[in-house]
Amino acid sequence: MSTLKDVAKKANVSITTVSRVINGSDKVNPKTSEKVKKIMTMLDYQPNRVAQRLRTVNGRSKLLGLIIPDIKNQFYSNIVRGIEDVAYGNDYAVILCNSDENPNKERFYLEVLKSESVDGIILPPILQFGEEIDNIMKTGIPIICFDRKLGNKRVDTVVIDNEIGGYIAASHLIEKGHKQIAILTSSILFSSFSERQKGYERALKENGIEVDKRLIKEGDPRSSDNAKLMVKKLLNLDNPPTAIFATNNLMTLGAIEAINEQNLKIPDDISIIGFDDISWAKAITPPLTVVKQPAYEMGLKAAELFFRKVEDKSCEPVEIVMEPSLIIRQSTSSPKFNS
Repeated sequence: MSTLKDVAKKANVSITTVSRVINGSDKVNPKTSEKVKKIMTMLDYQPNRVAQRLRTVNGRSKLLGLIIPDIKNQFYSNIVRGIEDVAYGNDYAVILCNSDENPNKERFYLEVLKSESVDGIILPPILQFGEEIDNIMKTGIPIICFDRKLGNKRVDTVVIDNEIGGYIAASHLIEKGHKQIAILTSSILFSSFSERQKGYERALKENGIEVDKRLIKEGDPRSSDNAKLMVKKLLNLDNPPTAIFATNNLMTLGAIEAINEQNLKIPDDISIIGFDDISWAKAITPPLTVVKQPAYEMGLKAAELFFRKVEDKSCEPVEIVMEPSLIIRQSTSSPKFNS
């Protein structure tokens, strides 16, 4: 296996010069840099990342930390892809951590990423752990938030207009004639879910429909089984909903499963609208009406904000709000009976 010393000897330059080429220093003559890179390729030299970080001239580790709540959720995997594409294009590696919405795991991974000397951390924050994030920011490691806001703290953030998303979903069902509209949501600690519920409630109130607390079910956004139980309870009400708005894709799956097990037909017996235009949404029968989030683009924007911070740590934090859109398919129709 070739070493740094081998590359330096073959290129007839110092080890320091090779190190500077590896770390992208502008102190090396372009022709020399190109020569060193060709020899590295010829010798199949792979830099030792730990040693590379110790030798870094500009203080960068070329590592980006990324924490997501649920690796099984395709919405987050699409965001990861966007972040990774930008990182790779900038010669950065991504350390991916899965928190499972577990505060202890998130705290653990924040500490791990800090100890790895990452150049920044991208995550959808859990509000009550703002203090841990504050401590990391005090070390100079930038934090970029996506999908959720970090309370009132001023950090770079990429979100969609979740309230508009909830509003257009409920408005669509109301336009179809529904009044008994249930919502599957999650903890108000997560800004994305509370904002979607706020939009849902605003649409009902604007149309003179009373908000029925029995039709608001709060559960685990990572569990389709949990959503399935919530929908079974809704369907067993004396006056069950004629339509369901599921605020994430795993909840949508659980809702569909519960409806099928009750031998009800979508949308003849009950309409359903989901959040996230996942690949299977148009493949199922009937194809699913959804509020589409630009997940991949959110990942791109979050990564771009990170590299903006890398270039200028003094730049002011910005909040990018992206617009959701309604994709109407065949899972929503007018109710069979007036509700």
